[in-house]
Amino acid sequence: MFLVGTITGASFALREIPGVKTFSPLILAIVLGMAFHNLFGTPSRAREGVLFSMRKLLRIGIVLLGLQLTVGQLAAVGGAGVAIIAASLVATFVFTKWLGRMLGVERKLAELIAAGTSICGASAVIATNTVTNAHDEDVAYAVACVTLFGSIAMFVYPMLPAMLGLGPQGYGLWAGASIHEIAQVVAATFQSGQQAGEYGTIAKLSRVMMLAPLVLTLGFIASRRASAGEDGARASVPMPWFVLGFVALTLFNSVVDIPAEVRGGFATLTMVLLTMALGAMGLETSFRKLAAKGLRPLALAACASVFIAAFSLALVLSLPA
Repeated sequence: MFLVGTITGASFALREIPGVKTFSPLILAIVLGMAFHNLFGTPSRAREGVLFSMRKLLRIGIVLLGLQLTVGQLAAVGGAGVAIIAASLVATFVFTKWLGRMLGVERKLAELIAAGTSICGASAVIATNTVTNAHDEDVAYAVACVTLFGSIAMFVYPMLPAMLGLGPQGYGLWAGASIHEIAQVVAATFQSGQQAGEYGTIAKLSRVMMLAPLVLTLGFIASRRASAGEDGARASVPMPWFVLGFVALTLFNSVVDIPAEVRGGFATLTMVLLTMALGAMGLETSFRKLAAKGLRPLALAACASVFIAAFSLALVLSLPA
């Protein structure tokens, strides 16, 4: 736990460096964890704490994430905005899974890339893996992919609103519906003004809310697959109860006026727990095993990122002016 905590602290400290703040502590933690593991090796006596962070702390963090969201945020986006976000999510997930089969990418890795691209980057990848049960290298590869292409979008998107004829609200909706990480959406939209930034952030948080139904659906599918004996498994997949905790806290936050300082404290705690989980995952990830995955998953992530950008843009442009 001390090792995981040290990596977590270093991840937050690195964000004080100019230019690094655009990357979330989640991304920095998995990079530092992977570097430590591959340069020095993770001590065997640290494994119990690493596994505790990857499993227990991850689930607690996802539950607490519900305190950053409210049902009112969905209302602020509007019916058309929510429909665009949901349609983009579903279409991207289905497209990525289909293309993954066409490219010969292993099913579990394709599922993680699909989740990270369609919902919220690294957080969606690690939440989805609670029911997908992919190898740690698959998780690391998927996180690397959504980080890379989300970062590219963060720099490219601000150059496009005028060219595409998008106003602040339309641009914010497009960015919130298609860029991977929350931090990347904030960085991309506030460059176009306060209104675009606020609307983009709300749109992105509305998209994060859809993590719960996706994980529950994947858990149900995984249970059916396991009971049918696929992948050599016959035991049922555990119900992701932590997702219901996420939903419960979102509803609680919607009806109870939590003081801003308390909510801020929980937001910090949530980020710390999720960062610890990603740092621990890095401590279990081998560069050699990552390299063995080849470039096909990278190509899949690139195509998925282009797809969600184009699909959501087409829907935003179809809205009445």
